Amino acid sequence: MTEPLLEAHDVVKTFGRVQALRGANFTVYPNEVVALIGDNGAGKTVLVKCLSGVFQPDAGEILIEGKPVRLDSPLAAMHRGIETVYQDLALADDLEAPANLFLGRERLVAGPLRWFGVLDRKRMLHEATAAFRELGVQLQDERMPIESLSGGQRQSVAVARSVVWASRAVLLDEPTAALGVVQRANVLQVIRKVRDRGVAVVLISHNMPEVLQVADRIEVLRLGRRVARFQAADTTLEQLVGAMTGALVQEGAA
Repeated sequence: MTEPLLEAHDVVKTFGRVQALRGANFTVYPNEVVALIGDNGAGKTVLVKCLSGVFQPDAGEILIEGKPVRLDSPLAAMHRGIETVYQDLALADDLEAPANLFLGRERLVAGPLRWFGVLDRKRMLHEATAAFRELGVQLQDERMPIESLSGGQRQSVAVARSVVWASRAVLLDEPTAALGVVQRANVLQVIRKVRDRGVAVVLISHNMPEVLQVADRIEVLRLGRRVARFQAADTTLEQLVGAMTGALVQEGAA
Protein backbone atom coordinates (compact mmCIF):
# COMPACT_ATOMS: atom_id res chain seq x y z
CA MET A 1 0.00 0.00 0.00
CA THR A 2 1.14 3.56 -0.69
CA GLU A 3 2.97 5.23 2.18
CA PRO A 4 0.89 7.89 3.99
CA LEU A 5 1.66 11.47 3.01
CA LEU A 6 0.53 13.14 6.22
CA GLU A 7 -0.37 11.58 9.56
CA ALA A 8 -1.45 12.45 13.08
CA HIS A 9 -0.52 9.83 15.70
CA ASP A 10 -2.20 9.88 19.13
CA VAL A 11 -2.49 13.68 19.11
CA VAL A 12 -3.67 15.32 22.33
CA LYS A 13 -4.66 18.98 22.56
CA THR A 14 -6.12 20.61 25.66
CA PHE A 15 -7.47 24.12 26.22
CA GLY A 16 -7.77 24.67 29.95
CA ARG A 17 -10.16 21.98 31.18
CA VAL A 18 -11.39 21.14 27.68
CA GLN A 19 -9.64 18.21 26.01
CA ALA A 20 -10.32 18.83 22.32
CA LEU A 21 -8.23 15.90 21.06
CA ARG A 22 -7.83 12.73 23.11
CA GLY A 23 -5.28 10.69 21.20
CA ALA A 24 -6.58 11.49 17.70
CA ASN A 25 -5.25 9.66 14.66
CA PHE A 26 -5.63 10.72 11.05
CA THR A 27 -4.09 9.59 7.77
CA VAL A 28 -3.78 11.29 4.40
CA TYR A 29 -2.52 9.43 1.32
CA PRO A 30 -1.16 11.00 -1.88
CA ASN A 31 -3.58 11.79 -4.70
CA GLU A 32 -6.78 11.49 -2.70
CA VAL A 33 -9.61 13.52 -1.26
CA VAL A 34 -10.05 12.40 2.34
CA ALA A 35 -13.00 13.82 4.26
CA LEU A 36 -12.70 14.48 8.00
CA ILE A 37 -16.16 14.46 9.54
CA GLY A 38 -17.73 14.50 12.98
CA ASP A 39 -20.36 16.26 15.04
CA ASN A 40 -19.78 19.74 16.50
CA GLY A 41 -17.05 19.52 19.14
CA ALA A 42 -15.53 16.34 17.69
CA GLY A 43 -12.17 18.09 17.25
CA LYS A 44 -12.01 18.39 13.45
CA THR A 45 -10.89 22.00 13.20
CA VAL A 46 -8.45 21.61 16.11
CA LEU A 47 -6.86 18.61 14.40
CA VAL A 48 -6.54 20.47 11.10
CA LYS A 49 -4.95 23.39 12.94
CA CYS A 50 -2.40 20.97 14.41
CA LEU A 51 -1.69 19.64 10.91
CA SER A 52 -1.31 23.19 9.56
CA GLY A 53 0.96 24.53 12.32
CA VAL A 54 -1.56 26.84 14.00
CA PHE A 55 -1.61 24.67 17.14
CA GLN A 56 1.12 22.42 18.49
CA PRO A 57 0.01 19.10 20.03
CA ASP A 58 0.42 18.63 23.79
CA ALA A 59 1.24 14.99 23.08
CA GLY A 60 1.48 12.72 20.05
CA GLU A 61 3.17 13.54 16.76
CA ILE A 62 2.68 14.72 13.21
CA LEU A 63 4.43 12.82 10.42
CA ILE A 64 5.12 13.77 6.82
CA GLU A 65 6.01 10.86 4.53
CA GLY A 66 6.69 8.70 7.59
CA LYS A 67 9.02 11.15 9.36
CA PRO A 68 8.05 13.02 12.56
CA VAL A 69 8.04 16.79 12.10
CA ARG A 70 7.46 19.82 14.27
CA LEU A 71 5.11 22.30 12.64
CA ASP A 72 5.56 25.22 15.01
CA SER A 73 3.85 27.77 12.76
CA PRO A 74 1.67 27.95 9.64
CA LEU A 75 4.79 29.09 7.78
CA ALA A 76 6.54 25.84 8.74
CA ALA A 77 3.63 23.87 7.26
CA MET A 78 3.70 25.99 4.10
CA HIS A 79 7.41 25.35 3.68
CA ARG A 80 6.60 21.63 3.71
CA GLY A 81 3.98 22.00 1.00
CA ILE A 82 0.85 22.10 3.20
CA GLU A 83 -1.65 24.91 2.59
CA THR A 84 -4.92 25.59 4.43
CA VAL A 85 -8.15 27.37 3.51
CA TYR A 86 -10.19 28.36 6.56
CA GLN A 87 -13.86 29.32 6.63
CA ASP A 88 -13.07 33.06 6.68
CA LEU A 89 -10.97 32.58 3.47
CA ALA A 90 -8.46 35.32 4.51
CA LEU A 91 -8.83 37.16 1.20
CA ALA A 92 -8.11 40.86 0.68
CA ASP A 93 -11.46 42.19 -0.56
CA ASP A 94 -10.09 45.34 -2.16
CA LEU A 95 -7.51 43.48 -4.28
CA GLU A 96 -8.16 41.61 -7.51
CA ALA A 97 -7.93 37.83 -7.78
CA PRO A 98 -4.31 37.64 -9.10
CA ALA A 99 -3.09 39.89 -6.28
CA ASN A 100 -4.81 37.59 -3.77
CA LEU A 101 -3.24 34.56 -5.40
CA PHE A 102 0.23 36.02 -4.82
CA LEU A 103 -0.53 37.76 -1.51
CA GLY A 104 2.67 37.64 0.55
CA ARG A 105 4.49 35.93 -2.34
CA GLU A 106 4.42 38.69 -4.91
CA ARG A 107 6.42 38.48 -8.13
CA LEU A 108 8.91 41.30 -8.60
CA VAL A 109 10.18 42.71 -11.88
CA ALA A 110 13.65 41.75 -13.07
CA GLY A 111 16.54 44.17 -13.13
CA PRO A 112 17.41 47.13 -10.89
CA LEU A 113 13.76 47.96 -10.12
CA ARG A 114 13.54 44.66 -8.23
CA TRP A 115 15.51 46.20 -5.38
CA PHE A 116 12.76 48.81 -4.99
CA GLY A 117 10.07 46.15 -4.67
CA VAL A 118 8.34 46.93 -7.96
CA LEU A 119 5.68 44.29 -8.65
CA ASP A 120 5.54 42.36 -11.91
CA ARG A 121 1.77 42.68 -12.31
CA LYS A 122 1.77 41.41 -15.90
CA ARG A 123 3.49 38.16 -14.89
CA MET A 124 1.19 37.66 -11.90
CA LEU A 125 -1.89 38.21 -14.06
CA HIS A 126 -0.60 35.73 -16.66
CA GLU A 127 0.23 33.04 -14.08
CA ALA A 128 -3.02 33.55 -12.16
CA THR A 129 -5.11 33.35 -15.34
CA ALA A 130 -3.36 30.09 -16.29
CA ALA A 131 -3.95 28.63 -12.80
CA PHE A 132 -7.64 29.60 -12.82
CA ARG A 133 -8.08 28.08 -16.27
CA GLU A 134 -6.39 24.82 -15.26
CA LEU A 135 -8.57 24.48 -12.16
CA GLY A 136 -11.77 25.48 -13.94
CA VAL A 137 -12.24 28.67 -11.88
CA GLN A 138 -14.52 30.88 -13.94
CA LEU A 139 -14.21 34.64 -13.41
CA GLN A 140 -15.77 37.22 -15.70
CA ASP A 141 -12.73 39.45 -15.26
CA GLU A 142 -9.63 38.43 -13.24
CA ARG A 143 -8.95 42.09 -12.53
CA MET A 144 -12.18 42.65 -10.60
CA PRO A 145 -11.75 43.15 -6.83
CA ILE A 146 -12.58 40.12 -4.69
CA GLU A 147 -15.47 41.95 -3.03
CA SER A 148 -17.25 41.99 -6.41
CA LEU A 149 -17.23 38.20 -6.77
CA SER A 150 -19.88 35.69 -5.73
CA GLY A 151 -19.38 33.45 -2.70
CA GLY A 152 -18.51 30.47 -4.87
CA GLN A 153 -16.00 32.46 -6.91
CA ARG A 154 -14.36 33.80 -3.75
CA GLN A 155 -14.09 30.28 -2.36
CA SER A 156 -12.63 29.03 -5.64
CA VAL A 157 -10.02 31.79 -5.61
CA ALA A 158 -9.06 30.85 -2.04
CA VAL A 159 -8.73 27.19 -3.01
CA ALA A 160 -6.75 28.09 -6.14
CA ARG A 161 -4.37 30.21 -4.07
CA SER A 162 -3.64 27.28 -1.79
CA VAL A 163 -3.18 24.89 -4.73
CA VAL A 164 -0.71 27.14 -6.53
CA TRP A 165 1.65 26.92 -3.54
CA ALA A 166 0.89 23.44 -2.16
CA SER A 167 3.19 20.61 -3.20
CA ARG A 168 1.79 18.00 -0.80
CA ALA A 169 -1.64 18.73 0.64
CA VAL A 170 -4.45 21.28 0.83
CA LEU A 171 -6.62 21.40 3.97
CA LEU A 172 -10.14 22.80 3.45
CA ASP A 173 -12.37 23.74 6.39
CA GLU A 174 -16.05 23.76 5.30
CA PRO A 175 -15.30 25.12 1.80
CA THR A 176 -18.92 25.03 0.63
CA ALA A 177 -20.63 26.41 3.74
CA ALA A 178 -23.23 29.09 2.92
CA LEU A 179 -22.96 28.48 -0.84
CA GLY A 180 -25.83 27.82 -3.24
CA VAL A 181 -26.25 24.57 -5.16
CA VAL A 182 -24.49 25.73 -8.34
CA GLN A 183 -21.66 27.38 -6.41
CA ARG A 184 -21.13 24.24 -4.32
CA ALA A 185 -20.91 22.13 -7.46
CA ASN A 186 -18.28 24.46 -8.90
CA VAL A 187 -16.14 24.30 -5.75
CA LEU A 188 -16.40 20.49 -5.63
CA GLN A 189 -15.22 20.36 -9.24
CA VAL A 190 -12.21 22.49 -8.29
CA ILE A 191 -11.46 20.06 -5.43
CA ARG A 192 -11.46 17.13 -7.86
CA LYS A 193 -9.08 18.96 -10.17
CA VAL A 194 -6.76 19.67 -7.24
CA ARG A 195 -6.59 15.92 -6.52
CA ASP A 196 -6.00 15.19 -10.19
CA ARG A 197 -3.00 17.52 -10.10
CA GLY A 198 -1.40 15.17 -7.56
CA VAL A 199 -2.12 17.24 -4.44
CA ALA A 200 -3.92 15.50 -1.57
CA VAL A 201 -7.06 17.23 -0.25
CA VAL A 202 -8.36 17.11 3.32
CA LEU A 203 -12.01 18.15 3.40
CA ILE A 204 -13.89 19.09 6.56
CA SER A 205 -17.63 19.17 5.92
CA HIS A 206 -20.97 18.68 7.65
CA ASN A 207 -22.64 17.98 4.30
CA MET A 208 -22.71 14.17 4.16
CA PRO A 209 -24.12 13.78 0.61
CA GLU A 210 -21.41 16.18 -0.56
CA VAL A 211 -18.75 14.15 1.26
CA LEU A 212 -19.92 10.93 -0.39
CA GLN A 213 -19.94 12.68 -3.74
CA VAL A 214 -16.40 14.07 -3.73
CA ALA A 215 -14.30 12.07 -1.22
CA ASP A 216 -12.25 8.96 -1.92
CA ARG A 217 -11.99 8.08 1.79
CA ILE A 218 -13.71 9.27 4.95
CA GLU A 219 -12.38 9.38 8.51
CA VAL A 220 -14.70 10.09 11.44
CA LEU A 221 -13.81 11.87 14.69
CA ARG A 222 -15.94 11.58 17.81
CA LEU A 223 -15.07 13.21 21.15
CA GLY A 224 -11.52 13.89 20.04
CA ARG A 225 -10.69 10.42 18.68
CA ARG A 226 -10.91 8.66 15.34
CA VAL A 227 -13.74 6.15 15.54
CA ALA A 228 -14.21 4.99 11.95
CA ARG A 229 -12.64 4.88 8.49
CA PHE A 230 -14.51 4.27 5.25
CA GLN A 231 -14.00 3.96 1.51
CA ALA A 232 -16.53 6.46 0.19
CA ALA A 233 -17.64 4.29 -2.72
CA ASP A 234 -18.70 1.50 -0.33
CA THR A 235 -20.31 3.68 2.34
CA THR A 236 -23.85 4.83 3.08
CA LEU A 237 -25.15 7.96 4.70
CA GLU A 238 -26.53 5.83 7.53
CA GLN A 239 -23.06 4.43 8.30
CA LEU A 240 -21.55 7.91 8.49
CA VAL A 241 -24.28 9.18 10.81
CA GLY A 242 -23.97 6.04 12.95
CA ALA A 243 -20.22 6.54 13.36
CA MET A 244 -20.65 10.23 14.20
CA THR A 245 -23.28 9.55 16.86
CA GLY A 246 -21.67 6.45 18.36
CA ALA A 247 -24.36 4.05 17.12
CA LEU A 248 -21.84 2.34 14.82
CA VAL A 249 -18.61 1.10 16.39
CA GLN A 250 -15.84 0.15 13.96
CA GLU A 251 -13.13 -2.09 15.34
CA GLY A 252 -9.54 -1.01 14.76
CA ALA A 253 -10.43 2.50 13.58
CA ALA A 254 -8.26 4.25 16.18
